[in-house]
Amino acid sequence: MPDGHRSGFACFVGRPNAGKSTLTNALVGTKVAITSSKPQTTRHAIRGIVHRPDAQLIIVDTPGLHRPRTLLGQRLNDVVMSTWSEVDVIGFCLPADQKIGPGDRFIAQQLSKVSKRTPVIGVVTKTDLVGPAQVAEQLVAAQELMDFAEFIPVSAVNGYQVGQLSDLLVTQLPEGPPLYPEGELTDEPEVTLVAELVREAALEGVRDELPHSIAVVVEEMAFREGRDDLIDVHAELYVERPSQKGIILGHKGERLKKVGTAARTQIEALLGAKVYLDLHVKVAKDWQRDPKQLRRLGF
Repeated sequence: MPDGHRSGFACFVGRPNAGKSTLTNALVGTKVAITSSKPQTTRHAIRGIVHRPDAQLIIVDTPGLHRPRTLLGQRLNDVVMSTWSEVDVIGFCLPADQKIGPGDRFIAQQLSKVSKRTPVIGVVTKTDLVGPAQVAEQLVAAQELMDFAEFIPVSAVNGYQVGQLSDLLVTQLPEGPPLYPEGELTDEPEVTLVAELVREAALEGVRDELPHSIAVVVEEMAFREGRDDLIDVHAELYVERPSQKGIILGHKGERLKKVGTAARTQIEALLGAKVYLDLHVKVAKDWQRDPKQLRRLGF
């Protein structure tokens, strides 16, 4: 281990759909967090590990902070807040293509309570979607939100300044040895990642009101008996109402088949083996508001 090696934790915070998961994946160099154009896609604090010769940076991807309307929403916010107290540096993501609004001001207000002991870096994301003038405008507007330790505009899509962001985060880490073995990219159990990939596939193309209503549980995942090249995955997709079940299934089950095909491709890439994916859709009435059902679904 070289002298001055640093290791520690960073997290990205921002309102829903600010580009946190895409940025996490770009820094890690592979997909560890699911992404979607739908808000509140991330539901767990997923750790992605960046290995560098001079440092090991562990990025905790958290749900978007928002004013909660359900028990699930409150629990997601609790995940975010508890993560803040455990990391060495926080990146506050502000998308370049959206004006700063009440959601950003709410987060800045919450962050100002921890910024005295944990440095906060302002990260203007999605710069590939706008011109330089709008990026500059957003940087100026963002500086009025709170007292940032540093500021940087980035694009996870085209890689603009992703390396420089990594450098900035690393400078805020304490000196120390690596915390995870070389080559490990996440500490999430494979079964959790598989459930997330199924949910990501299910989120694509559904109506706007549905994303928060989908939960996925992998009931069983194992190599098929007598074979070491085929993994059987049995998963349940839970929605809150029978009408939502119809949306997920689609006409004669066509939509669910597409979800299965898209998810299977991603799962095979993750597990490095052929996968037989068996999906079923169930209704768990109003699960987002029911403590017992939230526990059963892993929240």
